[in-house]
Amino acid sequence: MPSPAVSLPAPSSSAVSSASSRRERLHRYRWLWTLALIVLVLDQGTKLWINAILPFGTYDSPDAITVIDDFFYIVHVGNTGAAWSMFAGRSTLLALLALVTLGGIYAWRHALGLRQLPVQISFGLLCGGIVGNLLDRLVHGHVIDFLDFHFGSYVYPTFNVADAGICVGVGLYLIHSLREPRND
Repeated sequence: MPSPAVSLPAPSSSAVSSASSRRERLHRYRWLWTLALIVLVLDQGTKLWINAILPFGTYDSPDAITVIDDFFYIVHVGNTGAAWSMFAGRSTLLALLALVTLGGIYAWRHALGLRQLPVQISFGLLCGGIVGNLLDRLVHGHVIDFLDFHFGSYVYPTFNVADAGICVGVGLYLIHSLREPRND
């Protein structure tokens, strides 16, 4: 015996409009999402590679990879602090700060001007870097750093792709802010 046909109610116009509106909002910030994802994937991919090829703690070790002698090395170190090892040993606090920062960016996205392309590029780099380092803190208890540059007797602090994304993103946003002051 055939089963009776079941008719489903048509979606309400508010449900369709809500889904459409959500898609439009995501599309509006597509550059931010795209760059954040690119930075995150590059960051986590390079860190997986470092974990696979170098033992932890290879700074000043024969295991470090010399790319350009006396200038550029690939090492494998951990940083429980922020940039230049400030706040070393405070990885949990810095993870919470990263979450608050991401929440703040979301909450103040209109005031920050995130609909503008240069701002989306800046914050895409920044957010991808924040999430990359946050994942390290949650998984490893420290941030994995591996890019090590020496300039004569000066040794630049070892960093990673996420750090580069954060620094470039902040720099671009500052340049944009100085060139295009907001008239509120």
